[in-house]
Amino acid sequence: MRTRILAAAASAALLTHCSHTQSPATAEAAAQAQATPAAGKAPASERLTYPVSRKGDVVEDYHGTQVADPYRWLEDADAPETRQWVEAQNALTFGYLEKLPARGRLEARLTELWNYEKYGIPSREGSRYVFTKNDGLQNQSVLYVADSLEAEPRVLLDPNTLSQDGTVALTGADFTRDGNLMAYSLAAAGSDWNEIRVRDVRTGKDLPDVVQWVKFSGISWTADGKGFFYSRYDEPKPGEKLSGALYFQKLYFHRLGTPQTRDVLVHEDKAHKDWGFGGEVSEDGRYLVITVTHGTAEENQLFFKDLKAPKSKVVELITGFDADYTFVGNDGPRFFLRTNLDAPRGRLIAVDVRQPDRKAWKELIPQGEDTVRGVSLVGDRLFVSVLKDARSQVRVHALDGKPLGEVALPGIGSAGGFDGERKDTETFYSFSSFTTPTTIYRYDVKTGESTVFRAPKVAFDPSRYETTQVFYTSKDGTRVPMFLSHKKGLKLDGSNPTYLYGYGGFNIPLTPGFSVSNLVWMEMGGVYAQANLRGGGEYGSEWHDAGTKLRKQNVFDDFIAAAEYLVAQKYTSPQKLAIAGGSNGGLLVGAAMTQRPELFGCALPAVGVMDMLRFHKFTIGWAWTSDYGSADNAEEFKALHAYSPLHNLKPGTRYPATLITTADHDDRVVPAHSFKFAAAAQAAHGGEAPVLIRIETKAGHGAGKPTSKVIEEVADKFAFALHALDADGGEAVLAGESVK
Repeated sequence: MRTRILAAAASAALLTHCSHTQSPATAEAAAQAQATPAAGKAPASERLTYPVSRKGDVVEDYHGTQVADPYRWLEDADAPETRQWVEAQNALTFGYLEKLPARGRLEARLTELWNYEKYGIPSREGSRYVFTKNDGLQNQSVLYVADSLEAEPRVLLDPNTLSQDGTVALTGADFTRDGNLMAYSLAAAGSDWNEIRVRDVRTGKDLPDVVQWVKFSGISWTADGKGFFYSRYDEPKPGEKLSGALYFQKLYFHRLGTPQTRDVLVHEDKAHKDWGFGGEVSEDGRYLVITVTHGTAEENQLFFKDLKAPKSKVVELITGFDADYTFVGNDGPRFFLRTNLDAPRGRLIAVDVRQPDRKAWKELIPQGEDTVRGVSLVGDRLFVSVLKDARSQVRVHALDGKPLGEVALPGIGSAGGFDGERKDTETFYSFSSFTTPTTIYRYDVKTGESTVFRAPKVAFDPSRYETTQVFYTSKDGTRVPMFLSHKKGLKLDGSNPTYLYGYGGFNIPLTPGFSVSNLVWMEMGGVYAQANLRGGGEYGSEWHDAGTKLRKQNVFDDFIAAAEYLVAQKYTSPQKLAIAGGSNGGLLVGAAMTQRPELFGCALPAVGVMDMLRFHKFTIGWAWTSDYGSADNAEEFKALHAYSPLHNLKPGTRYPATLITTADHDDRVVPAHSFKFAAAAQAAHGGEAPVLIRIETKAGHGAGKPTSKVIEEVADKFAFALHALDADGGEAVLAGESVK
């Protein structure tokens, strides 16, 4: 399988972005919350006066239930009144944050640690190698090309030169078979909208070709290098670029040297507005493999087109949306497919396109005890990446499925990569853990040996920290894993500031990974906890399904049980516990804090889906109904309404100190979610702890955010959390932290 540098992931993964949902606090919990002093209580001198948020009179009928939506006006992000509201909220928030005692030293330490070389996984493109590198504090990583692994690399594309503030990001790239041309996509200010251009690798100059209105798309060249396939939507109507609903994605072919107006429509479906189409050219150049998705469901169809027959029609190979089918590669007309059909943890099958009847399908690698997350075909070997209790393992098989051994990884962590072509004798992969910065390895396919290609040097001593994996019991008896990282010698006396992070959605697993921000938290004596909730992809489709639609409350129960475990085992106490998550994880935090406000001292919901009754009306939100359900369905409405964070804020309740974060250019989870939740939370809050919203400008959902903005936001979040948890003393630790 050819590598797509920074290539957009599968359509379903691209459409996701959030963790949302769950039920309201019970009357008992609400009463308990009102009777319990909130952690992070601000002294009288810090008590805040919130900007006025006008209450409208909008009321909507949902299957006979009248639901008020007083802040509907905040959905119009460009309205003067909304702009004024944003300015007033930011003035309050940034005024508060800049006075926090830990803020300055946190930013300094984050900047110090962040300043190390970061490499991406190399790929061989023709006779050259291509990889990304960030010198340390560059806002965007730079794309380099080298004639050999030992040769001096030269800059192929530096996104930092495309804008003064580093807000233009490289989001994907694909190369012609000879490696001489690169089609690459750019996004501005964090938007999901991409623009594709073409660069001559030999000269570093761009060709005239420009392709616009691309979203949730990969790029795939034909074997002759005369053009590439991509996916796009129609140009949005005026005023709807960042919020309008997206339907009717189409697959196009762009011929090099021609204007986009002459691009050829390869496939569309006018009868199904919610179907998406992604095209990939097989390594031998023979087939265009078309993945057909509908939203983010773990189900897709698979079509193909014979590119050697110019007038050939698209053939519907697998229809019905009954399972996930991911194209791995082909051996002539035999397609290798990773699937969860009759295998919730995944398996590998071979389908001969000349004999497509399901009775003729061949199983090559059966389902095992562990979850298959990816399969690649390199050097006539199948590299199978699996998760064993959320830890990476990589197994090697022959093309007939015969086991050939396992890649010896350096420890408990996360591995990624293993891309390349059938003829390659090498491949590259990355490995990281909570205390191991991302290291790049070269793997010799013939000998099975791994050697370090690039290893970063970060100014900290990993031997001072430890990671353990624990298992706790959720509300319904389900066994849930959680990683805990902290300094060695931690005292279990309930006094440790703890940062509990979760996601729990869209079949996305949370695995061990290095983070400068988490390291700084641990340096200050904090505990970093990462819970592997249902709804994620840690244990296959059954684990995912158990946290979707009418079962979404399981995700919140798992998260709450993780918090209760940390308290019961005396890692921390409610007054010292912060919860955090982004996107779908933002929903998670919003649901947890509204259901159990007394259990947490601080809540940090980021770019969250907070209005579960209207999320499907904006941009690609409709695609998330596979995980959440829809308020248009009476039964699903009841479940959504029961946990929607916006609709479960109870007046007079003492909520934990809360810092909501979003961005004005987020066109995936539109900022209205956070705007409305902030307005409602400030109005409902009966305690003295601050409830603030931080609204980033010229940024989107998170991808491509400049390093400078990331560091500033993390410093703000951690300073806020330390103050809320009465742990400002942790900041002093940084001043005397021993660095080796």
